[in-house]
Amino acid sequence: MGVKQVLKNLDAFPRAEEHLLQKTQSGAVVSIAGLFIMATLFLHELTYYISTYTVHEMAVDLKRGETLPIHINMSFPALPCQVLSVDAIDMSGKHEVDLDTNIWKLRLNKEGMIIGTEYLSDLVEKGHTTHNHGNETHHHEKPHLDRFDDEAENMIKKVKQAIHDGEGCRVYGTLDVQRVAGNFHISVHGLNIFVAQMIFEGASHVNVSHVIHDLSFGPKYPGLHNPLDETHRILPGASGTFKYYIKIVPTEYKYISKEVLPTNQFSVTEYFSPMNEYDRTWPAVYFLYDLSPITVTIKEERRSFLHFITRLCAVLGGTFALTGMLDRWMYRLLEAVTKPQARRSMR
Repeated sequence: MGVKQVLKNLDAFPRAEEHLLQKTQSGAVVSIAGLFIMATLFLHELTYYISTYTVHEMAVDLKRGETLPIHINMSFPALPCQVLSVDAIDMSGKHEVDLDTNIWKLRLNKEGMIIGTEYLSDLVEKGHTTHNHGNETHHHEKPHLDRFDDEAENMIKKVKQAIHDGEGCRVYGTLDVQRVAGNFHISVHGLNIFVAQMIFEGASHVNVSHVIHDLSFGPKYPGLHNPLDETHRILPGASGTFKYYIKIVPTEYKYISKEVLPTNQFSVTEYFSPMNEYDRTWPAVYFLYDLSPITVTIKEERRSFLHFITRLCAVLGGTFALTGMLDRWMYRLLEAVTKPQARRSMR
C-alpha cells in the first residue's frame, strides 16, 4: 500500500459521485436558513470581538498635593441670583465665602427660561460691607431702610420684586478645593442678617427647592453614573436644610489606547432637616464630602484573536452540523409521506 493510498484512507470528507447527489427544495430552504443564521452569528461574534470590556482593580490611594475638581450645575426655582452664594470649607481650615471664580449664575423666569446672567452678587458684597462698617448693635426688631445707602435699597427692592415674579437662578461652574474632607453649600448665608430679614421676613420663608442637573468630581468616563444627576427636590410646604453626605472614590480610567483619565466616582446619602419655630439657622443645601483611601483602576481590554477564532469555529460549525441533521430529517419525513402515496397511485 503506497503513501497516497494511506492518505486517502485518512480522508474524513469523502466525495460522492455527482450523479449520486440529489438536490431537493427542502434542502434549499434549510441551506438558505443555515446561511442566514451563520451570517448573523458571524456578525455577532465580530461585534463581540471588536468591543472592549473593563477590568476593575483596587489599590491604596497614594496621591498627594492635588486639588479636587467639583463640577456644579444646579437650579433654584424660588431664589433669585442676587441672594445666592456658594461657600466652601475644608478640614485644612480654608473657608471661602461667596465663591465667584469659575462660578456663574443664570437668571431664570418662573418657566425656567434664561433671562440674564449674574456673575457676582452685588447685594452679597453690599451686605458684607454694611455688616462690617455699619451699626455694631444688632437688634431683633425689623431694621429700617435708612441703615443702608440708596444702592442697597434699590437692590433689596429689586430682589423682592424678583421673588414676587417667581424668578429663579441656575448656578454652574467648577470649584477647585483641597483634596481633603470638607463641604460646600449654596445658600443665602452670604447676606447680611439685616438684609436677609428685610428680603425674606424670616428664615422659614427661604425656599431652597432645587434641581441638581449635574454634580461630579472630575471628568466622566464611559459607563459612569453620578447618583445625583437630575435630582429634583421641590418643597411643597415648610422649608429646611438639605444635606448630601458624599463618599468620593478616586478613580483612574485606562482606555484601550493606554490613555489614562484621572477622575472620581461617588456614593451619596441624603438627609433633610425641616425648619421649626426654635431653629435659628437659615435653610441651605449642603454637600459634605469625604475621600476614600482606596483608589479604583478601570482598564479597557479587548479579547484575543485566538478567542475570536475559537468561538467563530464553534458557532459556525455547530450551525452547519445542525442544518445538515435538519435536512436529513426533513428528507426522510418527506420520503415517508410521498412513497405510500406513489404506491397507491400505481395501483
